[in-house]
Amino acid sequence: MKITFLGTGTSQGVPVILCDCPVCQSVDYRDQRLRTSIHLEVDGLSLVIDTGPDFRQQMLREQIQRVDALLFTHQHKDHTAGLDDIRPYYFHRQNDMPVYAQEEVIEHLAQEFSYMFEEKRYPGVAGLEIHAIDQAPFTIGTTEITPIEVLHFQLPVLGFRIHDFTYITDANYISEVELEKVMGSEVLVINALQKEDHHSHFTLQEAIEISKKAQVKQTYLTHISHRMGRHAEVEGELPENIKLAYDGLRLNLS
Repeated sequence: MKITFLGTGTSQGVPVILCDCPVCQSVDYRDQRLRTSIHLEVDGLSLVIDTGPDFRQQMLREQIQRVDALLFTHQHKDHTAGLDDIRPYYFHRQNDMPVYAQEEVIEHLAQEFSYMFEEKRYPGVAGLEIHAIDQAPFTIGTTEITPIEVLHFQLPVLGFRIHDFTYITDANYISEVELEKVMGSEVLVINALQKEDHHSHFTLQEAIEISKKAQVKQTYLTHISHRMGRHAEVEGELPENIKLAYDGLRLNLS
């Protein structure tokens, strides 16, 4: 499995032109974070989890030529706003783009992108092949995917386990039952917004504790706010098997 971090940042905070904090003014490329998304190459499939506002820029940067399916964690705009930019991949497929999401997320997409859901679409609009999912495992091709339900304040959000890889973003609570699905992962990606307490996101310390409890080999932190601090400084404070992810980071899992 090949993993590419398309984005590891968050919409939280002020625009960089209005912010003079050390992170926003940093020249370290690892501190330049677009909205959170990830690309997976697994079992011959090219999968994208979440299409945020930066989706087009991210896909061009990584030169990703094909997308076989989209998975959505939840309906917030910073994870869905780039859906229309799936259009060139739709043309390349010459077929509707499979989309996997919870019913509530599908309803949101149908409101935000109603023209993509119309029976008689305007010529050139990408078509979607909708698959409603819940907490039950499902397959894309031959690949089994296990949803993991977490809470983002009071909003149910799905993480996903694919083979020995687990991806969780936008969460501040995971039950013991759902944590069992994470146990023993070779790689866990989990959100860690900042060091201070937050009402809807795991803090740095909370993410570290979950990583330890799940007994994963390697953890990468994502959905990182500028309030976390500079990449180089924060990573120096972390346990050996826990790292900050950054945009463009690539991993290969056997």
